[in-house]
Amino acid sequence: MLNDGKGRHLSAAPYPGNAEPSPGELRDVMGRFATGVTVLTAAGENGHGMTANAFTSVSLEPPLVLCCVAFTARGHDAIVAAGGYGVSVLGSEQKDLAKYFADKKRPLGAAQFDGVAHTPGPLTGAPLLDGALAWLECELVQTYAGGDHSIFLGRVLAARTGPATRPLVFYQGRFQEPPAEPPLARSA
Repeated sequence: MLNDGKGRHLSAAPYPGNAEPSPGELRDVMGRFATGVTVLTAAGENGHGMTANAFTSVSLEPPLVLCCVAFTARGHDAIVAAGGYGVSVLGSEQKDLAKYFADKKRPLGAAQFDGVAHTPGPLTGAPLLDGALAWLECELVQTYAGGDHSIFLGRVLAARTGPATRPLVFYQGRFQEPPAEPPLARSA
């Protein structure tokens, strides 16, 4: 419920009609929700990397995160086959990497990492992209069906931060840098 500032509750405008929003309408609305940008990676014979912004933390104890991957995405089966995944949280200087791992024309398998600075995760072998804000290695503990996606619940096996300090953001269908933060005001 919305509040009018005078203690009265207002209702949000009703959705016109009873129809669900179309995929395009939902994409437009969800595009107004700024998210961070990650590259999910899986090790193995058919290893894969993919840009994803459907990623979030779930629990601190036990340490759990989730990501959502379309059934039709090449990375979907790679994550299932590997039994886990790596997460590289991209910094603002890594827009080209986000675009590369979103491009369906890139090579398949390990060849897609040729020329991309990365380090195999010590626990999963999943490629972790150099220069990222942070990295996680996750064991796949549960998979849930969610419409046309799988929701992959991962137990965090390792987590560390990197040298980058400004995140890459996905907003209204574009990779963007957040505005520079003003300096903090100091009290005298």
